[in-house]
Amino acid sequence: MHDIIDTAVAAGSFKTLAAALTAANLVETLKGAGPFTVFAPTDEAFAKLPAGTVDSLLKDIPKLSAILTYHVVAGKVMAADVMKMDGQSAKTVNGATIAISTKDGVKLNGKSTVTKTDIECTNGVIHVVDSVLLPA
Repeated sequence: MHDIIDTAVAAGSFKTLAAALTAANLVETLKGAGPFTVFAPTDEAFAKLPAGTVDSLLKDIPKLSAILTYHVVAGKVMAADVMKMDGQSAKTVNGATIAISTKDGVKLNGKSTVTKTDIECTNGVIHVVDSVLLPA
C-alpha cells in the first residue's frame, strides 16, 4: 500500500491533479502522516473546466492551492461514514465546507458525483469524483 500521492500517480488517471499538487507545493503535505480524505478529480474532471482554466490556475498558485485543499478533509472518512452524512457538510483543509448528499449516490455540492470509493492508502483514503470542486 502507498501514500495518497503515490497511489494517485500509480492509478494513471490523475495526471492533472498530480501536476497541480506539485505546482502548489502540496505533494509533501499529502505524503505526510495524515490521515487525509481526498476527493480526487480525474483528468476527465479537469477537462470539463472551461478551456484555459487549468493553465490559468497553474499560474495562480494561491487560487490553485485553495481549490486543491478544498478537495481534502482531515481524517480518514470511508464511504460508509460518508453515507451517514446526507444533508450535512464536511469541513475541508482550506476551511470551507462541502455539502454532502447521499440520494442517488454521493454528490458533493449538488453536482460532483463520487464515482469510486475507499481507495485505501497508508495515510488516508481517496474517493474519485467526476468534476472539480470549486470553493464558493
